Amino acid sequence: MRKINKRTGAALCVLALSLALSACGSNSNQNSAGGKSGSGSKVTLQLAISKSSQDSAFVDQDLLKKFEEQTDIHVELQLLPSEQVTTVLQTKLAVGETPDIVQYNLASAKTDLNLARNFEILDDQPWVSRLLNKEVLSADGHVYSFHVSQDTGMQGVVYNKDMFKELGLSVPSSYEEFLDVCEKLKAKGITPIFMPFKDAWATNIWPGAAFADYASKHDPTFWDDVNSGKKKWTDVPEFETIVNQQYDLYKKGYTNTDILSDTYDMAVGKFINKEVAMMFMGDWLIQDVETKSPDTHLGLFPIPYTDNALLGASPLGGQLFIPKKTKHIEEAKKFLDFLGSPEIAQQIVDEQKYVSIFKDVKTPQLPEYKQEIVDLYITPKKTVTTMNAYTLVDISELYRNFQDVFAGGKTAKDALTVWDEKFAQLMKDKGIEGF
Repeated sequence: MRKINKRTGAALCVLALSLALSACGSNSNQNSAGGKSGSGSKVTLQLAISKSSQDSAFVDQDLLKKFEEQTDIHVELQLLPSEQVTTVLQTKLAVGETPDIVQYNLASAKTDLNLARNFEILDDQPWVSRLLNKEVLSADGHVYSFHVSQDTGMQGVVYNKDMFKELGLSVPSSYEEFLDVCEKLKAKGITPIFMPFKDAWATNIWPGAAFADYASKHDPTFWDDVNSGKKKWTDVPEFETIVNQQYDLYKKGYTNTDILSDTYDMAVGKFINKEVAMMFMGDWLIQDVETKSPDTHLGLFPIPYTDNALLGASPLGGQLFIPKKTKHIEEAKKFLDFLGSPEIAQQIVDEQKYVSIFKDVKTPQLPEYKQEIVDLYITPKKTVTTMNAYTLVDISELYRNFQDVFAGGKTAKDALTVWDEKFAQLMKDKGIEGF
C-alpha cells in the first residue's frame, strides 16, 4: 500500500485536500498550538489516521486525555479520507507537511510511503526490549512501528452467525455453495453482501486472499517469478476468473446497489442494524461491531472462490509511525512510551482482546469469534498470507482497476492487463532486476 502521482493537476488537488484536512497543516498547528518542548507553550501532536480507522484503540479520547494530564502534551487527530489516505500521506511527506504520528500498515508503508526514508527507526526505544515478537513491527532489520498486539488479523467473509442459524444456512466451502447461500438470503429480503467499493482497497479482500491461496497450491513460485519479471499477472488465467467471480456477485443482485458510493465507514452500522449478512473483510470489523453491539454475533470463513480455500492472514495493521521531519519527535516518542507502558498496554489489550506483544502484558481470554478462528484455521494451519505481503510496489492502481470493472469501464482481463503494464513500470522505477 507508493509513488507520488506525477500529474501536476492531480497532485495540486491532493495537496489542497491534504492541507485542508490538517486544519492549515501540521506546521501551522505547531507554530500556534504546539511549539517545541521548552518553548513555554503546550505541544500539540498531530496524529494522522484514516477515517475508516477512527475506532482505533490508540485514539480513544479517555486515553488521550490521560496522556495529556500526565505529560501536558495534547494529541489532535487528522482524519484522512479512507479512499485517499495513501495519496494524501505521500503528498504530506513529500512537501514537509508531516503529521507527528501516522497510523498505517507496516507492510504497506514499505511500498507506499518509503519507510526507510520517511520514518524514524525505533530500535533504541525502551519498550522494544519488552517485545515478544519484534518481527511484526520490523522491516529490514529495524523496528519502525509500534503496536501493543501481535495479532496479524485474518481476512475472509465476515458473516452474521445469527442470520445463518435462523435461516438454517451452513458456512459454504465452495463458490457454488456460496451462490446458494446468497440466493437464499436474497429470497428472504436480506442483502447478502455489503461491498463498500468507493474505498478502492476494499475491492481487494476477495482477490487478495484468493490469489494467494491459488498461488500457494498451484503456482508456489509465482510471487518470486512475478517479482523478478519471469511471469506476468495475466499468465495465471485463474486470476481473471477470481476477479469475475466477485463481479458476478454484484451482477446477480447479491450486493448493495450503490457499491461505488458506499464506504467502509458504513459497515459497522450495516451489521448492527442487520441490513446485510456478509462482507469481504478482516476480523477487525468483527471487533468493531461487537464492541458497539455485544448482542451481534459475527464469524469469519475463507473467501469461497474454490473448494476448501484457506483463510487469508494479513500482515499486522494499524501500527504507529513517527515521521523523520516532524518537529516533535521526542514528544511523539513519549506518546508511544505511554501507550507501551505495562498499565496502559494492559488496558488496551484487555479492552480490544488483543494477543499481547509485550512480555509483561497478559493476553486476555479471547472472544468467541477469535477463539473460533484459532481453533478452525490457525491451529490446524489452514491459513495463507494474503497477496499484499508478497508485492514489492504500490498496488493501489490494481484496486482502482478492480473498481473500473464494477463501473463497467474494464473487463477482468483488461484490469489485469493494464496492471501488468503498471506493475512493470513501478518495478522498473524502483530498480528491481528483471524490469
